[in-house]
Amino acid sequence: MQVVLLQDVKGSGKKSQVVNVSDGYARNYLLPQKLAKRADSQSLNELKNQQQSSEYRAKLEKAEAEKIYSLINEQSVNIFVKSGEGEKMFGSVTAKDICAEINKNYDIELNKRKIFLQQDIKAFGRYTCEIKLCSDVSAKVYVSVTPIEDTDNKI
Repeated sequence: MQVVLLQDVKGSGKKSQVVNVSDGYARNYLLPQKLAKRADSQSLNELKNQQQSSEYRAKLEKAEAEKIYSLINEQSVNIFVKSGEGEKMFGSVTAKDICAEINKNYDIELNKRKIFLQQDIKAFGRYTCEIKLCSDVSAKVYVSVTPIEDTDNKI
């Protein structure tokens, strides 16, 4: 019997696959447990539509990622941080800070989870971070961390 799997089934296949299984296995286990449904014309058509929809969404996501890539790749972002005595930095610069600065400067919506730092940023200087926009599109951004010139606190 041919069935369309609704979930991953160990030994049978992955979700959304059409597989041949024995009639008893399908009737007694897969169908009652809602792990699969019969592979009739309606379910095969639904499966085909789902696959086309996911391909279309992936194409749109990749196009958006390439648009963002063209805006931010090899660009420099300046982040100003408060400093204490001896030019020591308070705290560290995180992916959230970098994401907020990129979103503000380039007027895009970027998620902080897409930013990967090679090392923690706990000192002033210039750093490189990678932004994974899509499964096969990633941009490189340079982050310059500089101290804020605070004239109010100096005597």
